[in-house]
Amino acid sequence: MPVLATLPKNGHHGFKKHAFIVRIEKRAKELHFDFFHKQVWLHKLLSFIKVLTLKVETKIDHLLRALRKKAQELDKELKKKK
Repeated sequence: MPVLATLPKNGHHGFKKHAFIVRIEKRAKELHFDFFHKQVWLHKLLSFIKVLTLKVETKIDHLLRALRKKAQELDKELKKKK
């Protein structure tokens, strides 16, 4: 029991990591955060592009329907004149 009482209570084993290992771990954590941050911005950008595309597609659909309707009306008028 006395040996257990001398062990650190925070879970560390008492050995100090080499500075090189600490630097690599720190960079890996920063890279992971940057990667997540970039994914969030990419998601926002792609969502914006998707919404914009849907709006343009809807506008084109309305224009095409109007053109078809006018073409049908003109076709009916030409058939009546014959």
